[in-house]
Amino acid sequence: MSWFLAFFLASGFCSLVYQIVWLRLAMADFGVNTPFVSIVLSVFMAGLALGSWGGGRIARRISERPAVVGLRLYAAAELLIGVSGIVVAPVLGWGRSLLNSGGGSAWGSTGYYLASGAWITLALLPFCICMGSTFPLAMAAIRRAHRSQSTRSFSFLYVANVVGAMAGALISAFVLVEILGFRGTLGVAATVNFLIAVSALLLSRGGIWRESGTGTAKNQAGAMAVSERARDSHGAVRTNRFFLILLFTTGLVSLAMEVVWVRQFVPFQGPVVYAFATILAVYLGATAIGSRLYRAWVRRRAPDVEDLPWALLATLAGLCSLLPLWAADPRIHTSPHFLWQVTRVALGLCPFCGVLGFLTPMLIDHVAAGDPDRAGRAYALNTVGCIIGPLLAGFTMLPAVGERWTLVILSVPFFAGGFLGQPGLPLASRAGRPRAAARAWFWLPLGLSALLLLLTRDFETVFPERVVCRDHTATVIATGHGMQKQLLINGVGITSLTPITKMMVHLPMASLDHPPAKGLVLCFGMGTSVRSLLAWNVPTTAVELVPSVPGLFGFFHEGQADLLRSPLATIVIDDARRFLERSRETYDVIVIDPPPPVEAAASSLLYSKEFYASAAKRLAPAGILQQWIPGGEPIVISAVTRALKKSFPYVRAFSSVEGWGTHYLASRVPIPRRGAAQLAALLPASAAQDLLAWGPKRTATEQFQAVIEKEIPVQNLIRADRAAHVLSDDRPVNEYYFLRRYRK
Repeated sequence: MSWFLAFFLASGFCSLVYQIVWLRLAMADFGVNTPFVSIVLSVFMAGLALGSWGGGRIARRISERPAVVGLRLYAAAELLIGVSGIVVAPVLGWGRSLLNSGGGSAWGSTGYYLASGAWITLALLPFCICMGSTFPLAMAAIRRAHRSQSTRSFSFLYVANVVGAMAGALISAFVLVEILGFRGTLGVAATVNFLIAVSALLLSRGGIWRESGTGTAKNQAGAMAVSERARDSHGAVRTNRFFLILLFTTGLVSLAMEVVWVRQFVPFQGPVVYAFATILAVYLGATAIGSRLYRAWVRRRAPDVEDLPWALLATLAGLCSLLPLWAADPRIHTSPHFLWQVTRVALGLCPFCGVLGFLTPMLIDHVAAGDPDRAGRAYALNTVGCIIGPLLAGFTMLPAVGERWTLVILSVPFFAGGFLGQPGLPLASRAGRPRAAARAWFWLPLGLSALLLLLTRDFETVFPERVVCRDHTATVIATGHGMQKQLLINGVGITSLTPITKMMVHLPMASLDHPPAKGLVLCFGMGTSVRSLLAWNVPTTAVELVPSVPGLFGFFHEGQADLLRSPLATIVIDDARRFLERSRETYDVIVIDPPPPVEAAASSLLYSKEFYASAAKRLAPAGILQQWIPGGEPIVISAVTRALKKSFPYVRAFSSVEGWGTHYLASRVPIPRRGAAQLAALLPASAAQDLLAWGPKRTATEQFQAVIEKEIPVQNLIRADRAAHVLSDDRPVNEYYFLRRYRK
């Protein structure tokens, strides 16, 4: 059994690495918007479900074959999973090229989703099926070789797999990607899978496996008796059906709540990859602890179905599912220190995840009783819930009722399960407690849950006057007065009313060597840059990822709401990079202002050499791209500048009118070097008025002079860190910084 412990620790590590890296590579190739991310995750989870079900069917067919047969099939599955680490990345890239070569705009948005979703399914699904099959195949081998331990074999493998997955989430995020990049990280995972496969094959050929696998006749008979009792008891069959419903519910609720947790804790942790990795690691770590406690408990008690404390656990899960309301309460003192942020997340998530870590393997163990086929079907049902949960939460519940009431609604099935397990009801669970104690264990957590709901507050209550919008992508808050207005997305400040956002437009427009005919803004924000482009009276397209954001334009620019209804204005809700890939239009000026901070997760997709190559194709022959960077480490500034130079031979850089951040102007032709007065003279009257609306200078000439006199030699920016690499989709140096900052 120790071999399988090692196998599933390593396999769990690899599975999380694949899930994280495949999602990121697919985002780079096809887009970052929520529907598309849902497609990728659904394909991954669907593969696990199909593999678990199919692996169980195979395990049934080989149930009378020697143990080495199951072990060799398991080795074959691990070998194929390892192949995925080599082939998936290029296959995704081929799909992107194929779709774009066929004319991305010709597909239409829905057609593009369907086509890209089909390609992703083709690339990922076979390997995800192999991942899902490993549980029942390994259980088949254990059942033949270690029958005395086989009735609880699922929970044994589950604990190891979850611990490995937690390690995969942490090591990939905090170490591997920063050192090796995404493709190098995939190579590490593939190597581990190959080692598992080779080890399993060698083990199947060794005499030690056969000798240790026979077990005693007495133990085999005892295990078979337990299995038959679970199969034949009418009460157990009825309860097992309810257990299957509960398994589906635990999968649905846990993954739905994960979507909610991200929105709740990002305001305190920031939108960086380490925040998401921490949430995932806490989730998996607490689940592993709960599963380990179940293993210790079941070894001591060996309970019958009637003694299982599932009703108590369901009730506790309902209570603990509401603890994030307390942990994310903005009135609790917070600190930017990383350990404090981890503690905050752990306090909110660990109790719930620990309870589910105990409950889930307990249910599958008792439904399966060591039968790999039944275990595969039960785990597949749990995984189907994992597919539906995020879709239900992200697309329906969060936009309709928000984070607080989504958690409340998701807790209801657990309280319902606890209620059905009370004494006197058909599904009552004894769990060795008297009737009064059992009822107290239901009503006390329910009362505490009501107190949690009444006494806690949501993050948005920090702002007394606010406009809150929710959609499937984010929770958006608009607040403030005058020039102090703020836009927050999932609690993170995105932008402010500043003349810098006006200069992002007017500087490149006035620097063109021809009259502008069309402009593009990527990342709408408060809409200031869109307003400035429209002041030039040219057709303007603005692309925004979050659907609710453009609707707040009138809040930030009072009296200007009708401006977006102009025939010159086109607002597109899409991922900026996906829009560039699909569009066939060209623009004289492309203005890019990625959301802060520079370290934000997935932000490198708007700073990478691949992104700039796509933008260059959408730029008119003498057009200018404007890239704004608010600041960052020298290595990040150098990497971004190098990436720009890969696609644009002519790049200029200027410090902003307010003295912080950098405007980059990039073009495929020389950019005219005009003085401040010449730039000001090229402004239409409406554009000049827009440029000066917020100061700080009195004339357009002075405003331009404050910028062009602070031009920064591009070579100085490149030499900011001589060891920096070109920022690319594979090496997002701005997002992954833990090791280099730790060294400092």
